[in-house]
Amino acid sequence: MFKGLRNHRDRALLSFWLSSGVRAEELLGLSHGDYDFGEHTVVVTSKGTRNRDVVPASADAFVWLALYMRQGLPTSPGDPVRWTLHPKNQRPLTYNAARRMFDRAQAALGSNWTLRDLRHTAAERMIADPAFTLVDVQTVLRHAHVTTTTIYTQPRMDDILQKVLEHYSRPAPPSADHRTRIRPCSC
Repeated sequence: MFKGLRNHRDRALLSFWLSSGVRAEELLGLSHGDYDFGEHTVVVTSKGTRNRDVVPASADAFVWLALYMRQGLPTSPGDPVRWTLHPKNQRPLTYNAARRMFDRAQAALGSNWTLRDLRHTAAERMIADPAFTLVDVQTVLRHAHVTTTTIYTQPRMDDILQKVLEHYSRPAPPSADHRTRIRPCSC
């Protein structure tokens, strides 16, 4: 997917979406001052509560953000972080423009993901990591109830198929000989 992206802005967006699980609109609403390069966190306005929440993201996402910011776009406190790239018509990047960018990148791959799928992917990756508890993932995704987070605990068909193939490739356990069975005690 990264190879299909044309610039650092788009790579930063994808990396943040995949590593932090923030919603597309939340990331696009990021302003200068809403990120901490040292702590690898961003402050987003959460969809449901409208609270300003701190969310961790990968170091890679911050590298792409730094490369994008070196291009000399507006960086005054409070200004939007994401801008359109057209030099004569720079304006804050909208959800529809981000979606079109993502669609163009996918056209080259022949995939059909949505921006929402990136949040799901981040959640599934965190849940698959034994270092994360379900409550950890709930906290990162900012779900009000852990039951909402459990929708990401569904096994993936690829994982199930792999387990079934492993099951059938193991040698069958030796059958128990009826003469060696333990008989109940008649005490």
